[in-house]
Amino acid sequence: MSAQRLDKWIANTCGLSRKEVKDFVRAGRVCVNGETVHNAGMQIDPDSDVLCLDGKTYTAQQHIYIMLHKPLGVVSASRDRTQKTVLDLVPAPLFRKGLFPAGRLDKDTSGFVLLTDDGDFAHRILSPKNHIQKTYLALISEPLPEAALETLAAGITLRDGTKLLPAEVRVCTQDRRTVQIKICEGKYHQIRRMLAAVGCPVQTLTRTHMGALALDPALQPGECRLLTETEKEKITQRSN
Repeated sequence: MSAQRLDKWIANTCGLSRKEVKDFVRAGRVCVNGETVHNAGMQIDPDSDVLCLDGKTYTAQQHIYIMLHKPLGVVSASRDRTQKTVLDLVPAPLFRKGLFPAGRLDKDTSGFVLLTDDGDFAHRILSPKNHIQKTYLALISEPLPEAALETLAAGITLRDGTKLLPAEVRVCTQDRRTVQIKICEGKYHQIRRMLAAVGCPVQTLTRTHMGALALDPALQPGECRLLTETEKEKITQRSN
């Protein structure tokens, strides 16, 4: 990444206006390599310089990739006039313009949401033709019949005519009410609708994996962190 003006880079990275950044610089709230700076127009190298605002370090990655543990009651949207969104959970040091959820979880589903500003990467992992699986754990109201496993594995057509690709389904508990489901598409309320279609409505649902990458068990609901390069690559790999 080539040298950039300090105020422009911070504005683009943190979702601030240039005026806000200049006010922060004048107030002594911005540091470069540990030194307080007072020139908002100074040239910085985001690849090598360490930038801090109010003591918080900001990433200099060209694109950003964030693992979020979405809690219940939060919508997977970039903005909403009345409800809290997944972007509202991102702390200031990780927030930047253009951030969006790569794939949605409904309000009543928890688990792994990927946030990024990389549209090409998001398209690659969401396109069904690339067969990148998303793994879910569902608690259902009725034991899953053996015949339903075969139905879901073959791919089903819902009552409204929506055709679903084959899913990998595994029964996880002896009572057959906890099931793991892997799909490579993300149609509206897909897991809930497909299980309801075989007579087993969902009670709770969480996404546990994207590709071969599992949700970090150390992340509490509402918490998030940056992905490493290795983790980013695992999203594009098939899960076991």
